[in-house]
Amino acid sequence: MQVDTQTPARAIEVSARTIRRKRNRQLRISLLFMAPAFLVILIFMLGPAIWSVYVSLTNMALTGVGAATPQFVGLDNFVHIFHDSEFYNAFRVSLTYLVFSALIGQAGLGLLLALLMRRRNVVFKSVLGAIIVAAWVIPDVVAGFVWSAFLAGGPQSVLDPGLLNTIFSTFGLPKHAWLQEYPMVMVIIANIWRGTAFSMLLYASALESIPQELLEASAIDGANSWNTLRYVIIPLIRGAIGTDLLLITLATLSDFTLVYVLTAGSNMNTELMTIYQYRQAFQFYQIGYGSAIALLIIAAGAILSLIYTRILRVDL
Repeated sequence: MQVDTQTPARAIEVSARTIRRKRNRQLRISLLFMAPAFLVILIFMLGPAIWSVYVSLTNMALTGVGAATPQFVGLDNFVHIFHDSEFYNAFRVSLTYLVFSALIGQAGLGLLLALLMRRRNVVFKSVLGAIIVAAWVIPDVVAGFVWSAFLAGGPQSVLDPGLLNTIFSTFGLPKHAWLQEYPMVMVIIANIWRGTAFSMLLYASALESIPQELLEASAIDGANSWNTLRYVIIPLIRGAIGTDLLLITLATLSDFTLVYVLTAGSNMNTELMTIYQYRQAFQFYQIGYGSAIALLIIAAGAILSLIYTRILRVDL
Protein backbone atom coordinates (compact mmCIF):
# COMPACT_ATOMS: atom_id res chain seq x y z
CA MET A 1 0.00 0.00 0.00
CA GLN A 2 1.45 3.39 -1.06
CA VAL A 3 1.39 6.22 1.49
CA ASP A 4 0.97 9.83 0.27
CA THR A 5 3.93 11.61 1.91
CA GLN A 6 3.16 14.93 0.21
CA THR A 7 -0.07 15.53 2.14
CA PRO A 8 1.61 16.73 5.39
CA ALA A 9 3.95 19.00 3.42
CA ARG A 10 1.04 20.48 1.50
CA ALA A 11 -0.87 21.02 4.72
CA ILE A 12 2.10 22.84 6.25
CA GLU A 13 2.48 24.99 3.14
CA VAL A 14 -1.20 25.88 3.12
CA SER A 15 -1.04 26.73 6.82
CA ALA A 16 2.02 28.92 6.28
CA ARG A 17 0.28 30.76 3.45
CA THR A 18 -2.77 31.32 5.62
CA ILE A 19 -0.63 32.73 8.41
CA ARG A 20 1.17 35.05 5.99
CA ARG A 21 -2.13 36.29 4.60
CA LYS A 22 -3.40 37.03 8.11
CA ARG A 23 -0.19 38.87 9.00
CA ASN A 24 -0.29 40.91 5.81
CA ARG A 25 -3.94 41.75 6.44
CA GLN A 26 -3.18 42.80 10.02
CA LEU A 27 -0.25 44.89 8.77
CA ARG A 28 -2.44 46.67 6.22
CA ILE A 29 -5.09 47.36 8.85
CA SER A 30 -2.45 48.66 11.28
CA LEU A 31 -0.97 50.96 8.63
CA LEU A 32 -4.46 52.19 7.80
CA PHE A 33 -5.11 53.18 11.42
CA MET A 34 -1.62 54.73 11.78
CA ALA A 35 -1.92 56.69 8.54
CA PRO A 36 -3.46 59.80 10.20
CA ALA A 37 -0.61 59.94 12.73
CA PHE A 38 1.98 59.51 9.97
CA LEU A 39 0.26 62.27 8.00
CA VAL A 40 0.36 64.64 10.97
CA ILE A 41 4.06 63.89 11.55
CA LEU A 42 4.80 64.39 7.86
CA ILE A 43 2.99 67.73 7.65
CA PHE A 44 3.80 69.31 11.01
CA MET A 45 7.25 67.83 11.81
CA LEU A 46 9.08 66.58 8.74
CA GLY A 47 7.60 69.30 6.54
CA PRO A 48 8.92 72.26 8.59
CA ALA A 49 12.25 70.48 9.09
CA ILE A 50 12.76 69.99 5.36
CA TRP A 51 11.62 73.53 4.68
CA SER A 52 14.09 74.89 7.27
CA VAL A 53 16.94 73.07 5.57
CA TYR A 54 15.91 74.57 2.23
CA VAL A 55 15.53 78.08 3.68
CA SER A 56 18.99 77.86 5.29
CA LEU A 57 20.44 77.43 1.80
CA THR A 58 18.81 80.61 0.49
CA ASN A 59 19.04 84.34 1.14
CA MET A 60 15.38 84.51 2.16
CA ALA A 61 14.51 87.62 4.17
CA LEU A 62 11.49 89.59 5.30
CA THR A 63 12.57 92.75 3.49
CA GLY A 64 14.62 93.66 0.46
CA VAL A 65 15.72 91.42 -2.39
CA GLY A 66 15.57 88.28 -0.26
CA ALA A 67 11.88 88.87 0.36
CA ALA A 68 10.89 89.50 -3.27
CA THR A 69 13.03 86.88 -5.02
CA PRO A 70 14.85 84.51 -2.65
CA GLN A 71 17.86 82.91 -4.31
CA PHE A 72 19.74 79.70 -3.62
CA VAL A 73 23.10 80.55 -2.06
CA GLY A 74 24.28 77.09 -1.03
CA LEU A 75 26.45 77.05 2.09
CA ASP A 76 27.10 80.80 2.16
CA ASN A 77 25.01 81.26 5.31
CA PHE A 78 27.03 78.63 7.16
CA VAL A 79 30.33 80.11 5.95
CA HIS A 80 29.14 83.49 7.22
CA ILE A 81 28.24 81.99 10.59
CA PHE A 82 31.73 80.57 11.11
CA HIS A 83 33.21 84.01 10.41
CA ASP A 84 30.76 85.81 12.71
CA SER A 85 32.26 86.85 16.04
CA GLU A 86 28.79 87.40 17.52
CA PHE A 87 27.92 83.77 16.84
CA TYR A 88 31.03 82.59 18.70
CA ASN A 89 30.06 84.81 21.61
CA ALA A 90 26.55 83.31 21.62
CA PHE A 91 28.05 79.81 21.41
CA ARG A 92 30.33 80.52 24.39
CA VAL A 93 27.45 81.94 26.41
CA SER A 94 25.20 78.97 25.55
CA LEU A 95 27.90 76.48 26.52
CA THR A 96 28.49 78.25 29.84
CA TYR A 97 24.76 78.41 30.48
CA LEU A 98 24.40 74.71 29.64
CA VAL A 99 27.27 73.48 31.82
CA PHE A 100 26.46 75.45 34.96
CA SER A 101 22.66 75.59 34.86
CA ALA A 102 21.88 72.15 33.44
CA LEU A 103 24.76 69.69 33.77
CA ILE A 104 25.97 70.89 37.16
CA GLY A 105 22.95 72.71 38.56
CA GLN A 106 19.87 70.78 37.52
CA ALA A 107 21.41 67.31 37.23
CA GLY A 108 23.56 67.60 40.36
CA LEU A 109 20.95 69.28 42.55
CA GLY A 110 18.23 66.96 41.22
CA LEU A 111 20.23 63.89 42.22
CA LEU A 112 21.02 65.38 45.64
CA LEU A 113 17.34 66.14 46.31
CA ALA A 114 16.29 62.68 45.15
CA LEU A 115 18.81 61.10 47.54
CA LEU A 116 17.64 63.32 50.42
CA MET A 117 14.01 62.41 49.83
CA ARG A 118 14.60 58.69 49.46
CA ARG A 119 14.22 57.67 53.10
CA ARG A 120 12.19 60.59 54.40
CA ASN A 121 8.62 60.38 55.63
CA VAL A 122 5.67 61.02 53.36
CA VAL A 123 4.96 64.51 54.72
CA PHE A 124 8.53 65.72 54.14
CA LYS A 125 8.61 64.26 50.63
CA SER A 126 5.23 65.72 49.75
CA VAL A 127 6.03 69.24 50.96
CA LEU A 128 9.51 69.42 49.42
CA GLY A 129 8.33 67.79 46.21
CA ALA A 130 5.39 70.20 45.89
CA ILE A 131 7.65 73.24 46.37
CA ILE A 132 10.13 72.06 43.75
CA VAL A 133 7.55 70.88 41.22
CA ALA A 134 5.65 74.18 41.55
CA ALA A 135 8.64 75.97 40.01
CA TRP A 136 8.64 73.49 37.14
CA VAL A 137 4.99 73.84 36.16
CA ILE A 138 5.06 77.66 36.07
CA PRO A 139 5.20 78.97 32.47
CA ASP A 140 8.54 80.44 31.42
CA VAL A 141 7.09 83.93 30.97
CA VAL A 142 5.63 83.91 34.48
CA ALA A 143 8.87 82.54 35.92
CA GLY A 144 10.79 85.31 34.17
CA PHE A 145 8.60 88.04 35.64
CA VAL A 146 8.76 86.43 39.09
CA TRP A 147 12.56 86.53 38.99
CA SER A 148 12.55 90.06 37.58
CA ALA A 149 10.47 91.18 40.55
CA PHE A 150 12.65 89.22 42.96
CA LEU A 151 15.86 90.82 41.62
CA ALA A 152 14.47 94.32 40.99
CA GLY A 153 15.99 97.51 42.29
CA GLY A 154 19.52 98.65 42.92
CA PRO A 155 21.47 101.75 43.89
CA GLN A 156 20.54 103.72 40.74
CA SER A 157 17.23 102.03 39.98
CA VAL A 158 13.91 103.87 39.96
CA LEU A 159 12.11 100.59 40.66
CA ASP A 160 11.05 99.52 44.10
CA PRO A 161 13.55 97.08 45.58
CA GLY A 162 12.76 93.44 45.03
CA LEU A 163 12.69 90.82 47.74
CA LEU A 164 16.40 90.06 47.48
CA ASN A 165 17.43 93.70 47.89
CA THR A 166 14.91 94.09 50.70
CA ILE A 167 16.53 91.20 52.55
CA PHE A 168 19.99 92.69 51.98
CA SER A 169 18.94 96.10 53.28
CA THR A 170 17.37 94.48 56.36
CA PHE A 171 20.79 93.10 57.31
CA GLY A 172 22.58 96.33 56.44
CA LEU A 173 24.11 94.97 53.25
CA PRO A 174 24.42 97.07 50.08
CA LYS A 175 21.81 96.73 47.38
CA HIS A 176 22.72 95.56 43.89
CA ALA A 177 21.28 95.79 40.41
CA TRP A 178 21.54 92.04 40.12
CA LEU A 179 20.53 91.57 36.48
CA GLN A 180 22.87 94.37 35.37
CA GLU A 181 25.87 93.51 37.55
CA TYR A 182 25.68 89.71 37.50
CA PRO A 183 23.47 88.80 34.50
CA MET A 184 24.88 85.35 33.72
CA VAL A 185 24.90 84.24 37.35
CA MET A 186 21.30 85.34 37.82
CA VAL A 187 19.93 83.60 34.69
CA ILE A 188 21.82 80.42 35.62
CA ILE A 189 20.30 80.43 39.12
CA ALA A 190 16.85 81.12 37.67
CA ASN A 191 17.16 78.22 35.24
CA ILE A 192 18.33 75.87 37.99
CA TRP A 193 15.31 76.87 40.07
CA ARG A 194 13.11 76.41 37.02
CA GLY A 195 14.24 72.97 35.84
CA THR A 196 15.61 71.00 38.80
CA ALA A 197 12.25 69.30 39.44
CA PHE A 198 12.49 67.24 36.24
CA SER A 199 15.88 65.79 37.18
CA MET A 200 14.74 65.17 40.75
CA LEU A 201 11.63 63.24 39.64
CA LEU A 202 13.62 61.17 37.14
CA TYR A 203 16.31 60.25 39.67
CA ALA A 204 13.75 59.55 42.40
CA SER A 205 12.05 57.05 40.09
CA ALA A 206 15.39 55.42 39.26
CA LEU A 207 16.38 55.18 42.95
CA GLU A 208 13.13 53.39 43.76
CA SER A 209 14.14 50.60 41.39
CA ILE A 210 17.38 49.84 43.28
CA PRO A 211 16.97 46.70 45.44
CA GLN A 212 17.34 47.53 49.11
CA GLU A 213 19.38 44.34 49.58
CA LEU A 214 22.24 45.80 47.53
CA LEU A 215 22.42 48.90 49.71
CA GLU A 216 22.29 46.80 52.87
CA ALA A 217 25.05 44.53 51.55
CA SER A 218 27.15 47.59 50.77
CA ALA A 219 26.69 48.87 54.33
CA ILE A 220 27.60 45.47 55.78
CA ASP A 221 30.80 45.46 53.71
CA GLY A 222 31.78 48.72 55.37
CA ALA A 223 31.20 51.10 52.47
CA ASN A 224 30.54 54.69 53.49
CA SER A 225 27.91 56.90 51.86
CA TRP A 226 30.27 58.23 49.19
CA ASN A 227 31.48 54.77 48.14
CA THR A 228 27.91 53.47 48.08
CA LEU A 229 26.89 56.36 45.86
CA ARG A 230 29.91 55.97 43.57
CA TYR A 231 30.11 52.19 43.21
CA VAL A 232 26.53 51.05 43.75
CA ILE A 233 23.94 53.76 43.13
CA ILE A 234 25.42 55.64 40.17
CA PRO A 235 26.22 52.51 38.09
CA LEU A 236 22.68 51.23 38.67
CA ILE A 237 21.02 54.50 37.58
CA ARG A 238 23.41 55.19 34.71
CA GLY A 239 20.57 54.89 32.22
CA ALA A 240 18.52 57.51 34.09
CA ILE A 241 21.56 59.80 34.23
CA GLY A 242 22.05 59.50 30.48
CA THR A 243 18.38 60.19 29.82
CA ASP A 244 18.37 63.20 32.14
CA LEU A 245 21.53 64.71 30.64
CA LEU A 246 20.17 64.23 27.15
CA LEU A 247 16.78 65.81 27.83
CA ILE A 248 17.95 68.75 29.91
CA THR A 249 20.70 69.48 27.37
CA LEU A 250 18.20 69.67 24.53
CA ALA A 251 15.82 71.76 26.66
CA THR A 252 18.58 74.16 27.75
CA LEU A 253 19.99 74.61 24.25
CA SER A 254 16.51 75.57 23.08
CA ASP A 255 15.86 77.85 26.06
CA PHE A 256 14.76 81.32 25.07
CA THR A 257 11.80 82.74 26.98
CA LEU A 258 13.19 82.79 30.53
CA VAL A 259 16.46 84.48 29.59
CA TYR A 260 14.80 86.87 27.15
CA VAL A 261 12.26 88.02 29.73
CA LEU A 262 15.00 88.60 32.31
CA THR A 263 17.43 90.43 30.01
CA ALA A 264 15.22 91.62 27.10
CA GLY A 265 17.85 90.07 24.83
CA SER A 266 19.97 93.21 25.08
CA ASN A 267 22.94 91.87 27.03
CA MET A 268 25.77 90.27 25.06
CA ASN A 269 26.87 88.44 28.21
CA THR A 270 23.59 86.48 28.24
CA GLU A 271 22.88 86.24 24.51
CA LEU A 272 22.19 82.55 23.92
CA MET A 273 22.31 81.05 20.45
CA THR A 274 18.52 80.99 20.41
CA ILE A 275 18.36 84.73 21.19
CA TYR A 276 21.03 85.41 18.56
CA GLN A 277 19.01 83.39 16.06
CA TYR A 278 15.86 85.33 16.97
CA ARG A 279 17.62 88.65 16.47
CA GLN A 280 18.98 87.67 13.08
CA ALA A 281 15.68 86.23 11.83
CA PHE A 282 13.08 88.60 13.31
CA GLN A 283 14.92 91.82 14.14
CA PHE A 284 17.29 91.94 11.17
CA TYR A 285 14.83 89.94 9.01
CA GLN A 286 17.44 87.45 7.72
CA ILE A 287 15.29 84.31 7.67
CA GLY A 288 17.79 82.20 5.74
CA TYR A 289 20.63 83.11 8.08
CA GLY A 290 18.47 82.48 11.15
CA SER A 291 17.45 79.05 9.80
CA ALA A 292 21.11 78.14 9.36
CA ILE A 293 21.78 79.06 13.00
CA ALA A 294 18.80 76.92 14.08
CA LEU A 295 20.25 73.91 12.24
CA LEU A 296 23.59 74.39 14.00
CA ILE A 297 21.79 74.46 17.37
CA ILE A 298 20.14 71.14 16.48
CA ALA A 299 23.49 69.73 15.38
CA ALA A 300 25.09 70.81 18.68
CA GLY A 301 22.36 68.99 20.61
CA ALA A 302 22.84 65.85 18.52
CA ILE A 303 26.62 65.86 19.02
CA LEU A 304 26.30 66.31 22.78
CA SER A 305 23.74 63.48 22.90
CA LEU A 306 26.17 61.15 21.14
CA ILE A 307 28.91 62.17 23.58
CA TYR A 308 26.69 61.38 26.57
CA THR A 309 25.75 57.94 25.27
CA ARG A 310 29.39 57.23 24.41
CA ILE A 311 30.75 58.26 27.81
CA LEU A 312 28.01 56.64 29.90
CA ARG A 313 27.75 53.62 27.58
CA VAL A 314 23.98 53.43 27.78
CA ASP A 315 21.28 52.69 25.25
CA LEU A 316 18.68 55.42 25.39
